[in-house]
Amino acid sequence: MGVSRYLKEQSPAVQIIGPQPTEGSQFPGIRRWPEAYLPKIFERERVGRILDVSQQEATAIIRRLDREEGGRYGAAAIRLVSELDKGVVVCIICDR
Repeated sequence: MGVSRYLKEQSPAVQIIGPQPTEGSQFPGIRRWPEAYLPKIFERERVGRILDVSQQEATAIIRRLDREEGGRYGAAAIRLVSELDKGVVVCIICDR
């Protein structure tokens, strides 16, 4: 949330996109959070768009990225890039 705040201060055109697993996806240690379980630091108004990413899509992307981290974040970033005529996509990957 802090990064989103800072980036939006630098440019109001910045879009914050939040990927989340689709129902039934089996990402180790990650699940789709119901509203009641969202962390207290989460500020929904800071996220412009939520992208659902399936296990199948994330697995395909992670294999494509080979040795690099990515998963659902990489899948969401690659999908967003295909929607843009120009711009920069920044992908922040959690390292636990």
